[in-house]
Amino acid sequence: MYLRILLPLLVSASVASAQKIHAHNDYAQPKPFVAAYDQRVDYIEADIWLQDGKLVVSHDKPTANAPTLDSLYIKPIAKLFSQYQNRVSPDRNYTFSLVVDIKDNPTETLPKLLDLIQGNLSTFNRTANPMAIQVVVSGNRPKIETYLDYPLLIQFDGRPSEVYDDETLRRVALISDNFRLYSRWDGTGNIPDVDREKLKRVIKRAHSDNKPIRFWAIPESPNAWKQLKKLGVDIINTDKVAEAVQAMR
Repeated sequence: MYLRILLPLLVSASVASAQKIHAHNDYAQPKPFVAAYDQRVDYIEADIWLQDGKLVVSHDKPTANAPTLDSLYIKPIAKLFSQYQNRVSPDRNYTFSLVVDIKDNPTETLPKLLDLIQGNLSTFNRTANPMAIQVVVSGNRPKIETYLDYPLLIQFDGRPSEVYDDETLRRVALISDNFRLYSRWDGTGNIPDVDREKLKRVIKRAHSDNKPIRFWAIPESPNAWKQLKKLGVDIINTDKVAEAVQAMR
């Protein structure tokens, strides 16, 4: 009896304590979406542009043959939801956030993004289904005072330098910032004490708002990932997804 009760608690604790991984620039990998999904990462990032009325995926200004957000991410994710009956995976505990990094004008891009989401509502509506995919808007975001004008289908990637009222803060999914604003550490040895204190302050501020924190441009090594986790960084941003998952989980 006690073992039957204890096992689910142990599993839940294990899931809750697992390091969260952000697949940075996932579309640039040899197997976009698929490789990150197979590793069960928590955030998958795609940079998007509006080109000829369609959302295309590219880091720099896109060429004529750039793949669409729909073909690389929206349709494959929706297909999985259909296959697994309103879940993205046979693992009943797994879901993730699709981080859409807008590279051009957000007021023109966001309506197109919302059209795609609303066309696959059961897949991307986390308010109706806690296992749905949460879309998080990053990069060129709209003005903070307009966040509440957008439907709950999307949340936003916050910044430590920004100030939010309580209602707007509920629309912020995480806090992100450039690691190089705080440190030039290359991942070798220990984080310098002065840099560690700066990082701890910004991490504490995010946590005081009950938000997880991510830094981009961090050193890409197991030592760096582990030190940042120990410091309190909730989400490890990486281009080396498989290596990070192996090192951190």
